[in-house]
Amino acid sequence: VLGMDLTPAMLQAARRAGRDRDGRLLLADVAALPMRSESLDAVFAAGLIAHLPRPAENLRELARVVRPGGSLALFHPIGRSALAARQGRQITPEDLRAEGNLGPLLTGSGWRLTSYVDEDARFLALAVRGR
Repeated sequence: VLGMDLTPAMLQAARRAGRDRDGRLLLADVAALPMRSESLDAVFAAGLIAHLPRPAENLRELARVVRPGGSLALFHPIGRSALAARQGRQITPEDLRAEGNLGPLLTGSGWRLTSYVDEDARFLALAVRGR
C-alpha cells in the first residue's frame, strides 16, 4: 500500500495517525507520479478530483501507473449537494463530479466509469482502466 500526497503537512498528519505502519507514504504530485507504468492494481483517491489542476492529464497519469483492468475509486465523504449546501453555494452544470461530466472525462483519460454514487453521505465513482 502506498499513500501519496502533494503536501508534507498531509503526510505528517498521516504519519501521526499511524498510516505508515502498513504501507509507505510518498510525497508525490499527480502530474508526474514517481512510479513505473502499470505498477499498481488500484488507486483510491479521496478528495482528489475537485483539486486536480489539469483533470484530463492528471487522470491519464493515474491510468499510466495502473495495470490494464485495474481500478480507480474517486471518493469524498460527503456528496455534491450536501457539500455545496454546507459551503453555501450552488452546484453548477460545469461541476467536474457530475456524472455527465465525469464519465466522458474518465473515458478520454483511459478509464471506463462502472459505478457512480452521489448521495448526501458520500460520493463514490468507480472506474476500470482500459486495455
